[in-house]
Amino acid sequence: MKPVHLSVKVLTILGFFGFGSANASSDTPTGHLLDHDVRLLGSDQTVNLKEAYAGKVVLIVNTASKCAFTNQYEGLEALYDRYKDRGLVVLGFPSNDFGGQEPGTEKQIQKFCRLTYSVEFPMFAKTNVAKGSAAPLFSGLAEASGRYPKWNFHKYLIDRDGRMVDNFLSWTKPQDNAVVDAIEAVL
Repeated sequence: MKPVHLSVKVLTILGFFGFGSANASSDTPTGHLLDHDVRLLGSDQTVNLKEAYAGKVVLIVNTASKCAFTNQYEGLEALYDRYKDRGLVVLGFPSNDFGGQEPGTEKQIQKFCRLTYSVEFPMFAKTNVAKGSAAPLFSGLAEASGRYPKWNFHKYLIDRDGRMVDNFLSWTKPQDNAVVDAIEAVL
């Protein structure tokens, strides 16, 4: 009995720390996950994600400028550049929820992303993403995937119909085969 009990604990711990991904059912009864109005980073302009990205495959990522994973901006931009003509869009949502690692103003974040990582994919206003304080978009993503972000650079993949495909935790790099394969499968 002890080995089984230990195995369950190990699997639970691995799941908590997010090794790999968690597949979510595309039959999740959440409606269109992108039906939210959000403000563009450093702007007063609001965008309805469902309308703006209708028919696109969307990778939503909570970002931070002072995180050990911040270099993932480079991989996210490379994914966006590689697949945007086939219908992928990457959407970045800076968040200061984890470790205070996004303390800057929106203008500072925007400048950092452009100058340091040449980010061209759309970025949106600083957003709460953590369980208990998450903005409606991230609450919906968590409900559909079964997982709230536990740190910066959590990735949610949404299909062309606005349904959850998969989600990937922070240490899963954008160029990881699991991410690329999942994107290619829905493009």
